Amino acid sequence: MDWVTALPPKGDKSYNECLVIVDRYRKTPIFLPCNKDDTAMDTALLIWNRVISHNGIFKNIISDRELKFKSALWTSLHNLLGTELSFSTEYHPQTD
Repeated sequence: MDWVTALPPKGDKSYNECLVIVDRYRKTPIFLPCNKDDTAMDTALLIWNRVISHNGIFKNIISDRELKFKSALWTSLHNLLGTELSFSTEYHPQTD
């Protein structure tokens, strides 16, 4: 997952970025117009409506966005799924 940024505004919603998601198994890119000011929840809704509904749930997400955004994105996706996101430290037998 990566963003193409600094695009000239286009369309009725003045999109100025493009979220690019590549399905590793199908080797197919998915291009989603978005805005620079979109939050993690906006991005999660975009992914939910345009990607997960057609391709299913991600097994993992690789992105170069900052850790805070990735954490908020995962939390938002789990909220949409109705699941609880729980983190654990390695070698912690109580949660393994």
